[in-house]
Amino acid sequence: MFPIRDHNPSLRTPFVTWALIVANVAVFLLTLAIGDDQRALSELYFNWALIPQKSDPVTYITSQFMHGGFLHLAGNMLFLWIFGDNLEEEMGHGPFLIFYLAGGIAAGLAQTLSAPGSTIPMVGASGAIAAVMGGYLLMFPKARVDVMIIFIVFFRIFAMPAWIVLGVWFGLQMFSSLNSTTDMGGVAYWAHAGGFAAGVMMALPLWRRRGGTGYWSRTAGRPPHPDAQYRYSASSVPRVGRRR
Repeated sequence: MFPIRDHNPSLRTPFVTWALIVANVAVFLLTLAIGDDQRALSELYFNWALIPQKSDPVTYITSQFMHGGFLHLAGNMLFLWIFGDNLEEEMGHGPFLIFYLAGGIAAGLAQTLSAPGSTIPMVGASGAIAAVMGGYLLMFPKARVDVMIIFIVFFRIFAMPAWIVLGVWFGLQMFSSLNSTTDMGGVAYWAHAGGFAAGVMMALPLWRRRGGTGYWSRTAGRPPHPDAQYRYSASSVPRVGRRR
């Protein structure tokens, strides 16, 4: 189950969102250029990934642009592309960039506080993107998001309000955070949860300036743009016939 697009793309070009995607892809390609040189990879992660025990301040920024694999990168960039443009348009390019990086720093701090002695390198933009998702939830709780739900042999696309999609995602991060071991490798759940919460809090001043609940009333809880007209707005479950 994962989102594939929202129904209200921004009307202005989201330069910062695109630039962040390009930067993340570029850093990933540079990492691939190292190849199988394990010594170089170890030095790269030691110097630029966020290691809680080391807690180097610079790595709270640099780790946001590193990824552990293609699927890791692709998933993060998909979420940034879906939720970043509308928030960038509301905030403005410069403030959105500051919001994004600050969200990533807050996510890194949350993970560090959860396991200060951990030596596992933390990389990825997911903490910063979680902050974007938290801000999006506050500003546009009723925005429609197309979610692909994959069953074993078929899939279907449903349009759901953002508060369900993002609320379920945050709930899963909190559940996983509370039930994971201190040095559990793979996913930095506390970074996700911390980034999301930071995003909501950092977006509060903007939401209040827009009128708070009055802003929701004026916009119906959605980005203030017409719905996009997608050629394929939904998919039905395909029928699989028996072989004869």
